[in-house]
Amino acid sequence: MSDETKTPAGGVGRRDALKVMAAAAVVPMLPESGAAALAPAPREPLPLLDDQQRPVKRKGPRGTPSDPVLQVAKADWPMKLSLRELSTLSALCDMIIPADAKSPSASAVGAPGYINEWASRPGGEASLVRVRGGLVWLDRESQSRFGKRFHLATNAQRTQICDDICYVPKAKPEHVFAAQFFDTIRDQTATAFYTTPQGWKDLGYIGNVAIPKFEGPNAAIRKQIGVE
Repeated sequence: MSDETKTPAGGVGRRDALKVMAAAAVVPMLPESGAAALAPAPREPLPLLDDQQRPVKRKGPRGTPSDPVLQVAKADWPMKLSLRELSTLSALCDMIIPADAKSPSASAVGAPGYINEWASRPGGEASLVRVRGGLVWLDRESQSRFGKRFHLATNAQRTQICDDICYVPKAKPEHVFAAQFFDTIRDQTATAFYTTPQGWKDLGYIGNVAIPKFEGPNAAIRKQIGVE
């Protein structure tokens, strides 16, 4: 589970795999505690008006026509995960994307808050059940194995648990639900992390930058994709 784990010959490292999954996701989607704190203050959006030019109450999920400013989008629904649950979730997010020399950890850029918003959304009851059930499982499993909650366990102890649930096809029957939960959190953590400026930097993404001339991919890339 650690970034220090060596990649098997010919294989792909975990962090590299996450980068591939997240490379196309470039719109910041973190709640105010994450992306908004990192982005420059945008201009105030124009108010919505009805046919009589009366203000209309803003509602609806982030990114819709009723809430178009993604960098400062605010969920208009209550967050449902407790502080206890968030402490466990933060520890798991940081097992998936820990801090390294290139970038901070997933929790440092607000991934737990993003997942809380996603799981708490209207119509997301099934997601909330999976997230909450998985967090309970993590704490109970850690308590059973090591006599402490997951976020209080050592990195090596947390790794032992994560290794049992990090790949659904190889999970034991008694670990299938936990593996499905881990799969969900891994996807959401990657989405959260790689849609922040820190995640972009880790990917090497520079955004829409004007260049005077496009030279095309270099020789090594052309050879790799079979184009000479």
